[in-house]
Amino acid sequence: MSTVAPLERLRALCLALPEVTEKISHGEPAWFVRRTFVTYADHHHDDRLAFWCAAPPGVQEELVATDPGRFFRPPYVGTRGWVGVRLDVEVDWDEIAELVTDAYRTVAPRKLIERLASLDSRP
Repeated sequence: MSTVAPLERLRALCLALPEVTEKISHGEPAWFVRRTFVTYADHHHDDRLAFWCAAPPGVQEELVATDPGRFFRPPYVGTRGWVGVRLDVEVDWDEIAELVTDAYRTVAPRKLIERLASLDSRP
């Protein structure tokens, strides 16, 4: 089990992506690439430690249906397809990295998505 706090691990994943900035939004850390793509949710409106992230169409429904103990429809942004991901249960950080990268791709400008693809294809 990692001794690194979930916020620090999530922050590192987000800030590793091209041109990402971190700001406080609604009292919580949030990561932006022109627009918000991930928001930390430390018991924000409920009893869960989680994050909310942008997701491609259909992903929220699929994840919530597959594993409602780990995934949920977050308030406010859930209507736009965002997915809530619990961090107070057993966490697969490789899966979290994929979700964060998909969230980035969902909102980032094309030139940054292309830049990310070129970084992914390096040996």
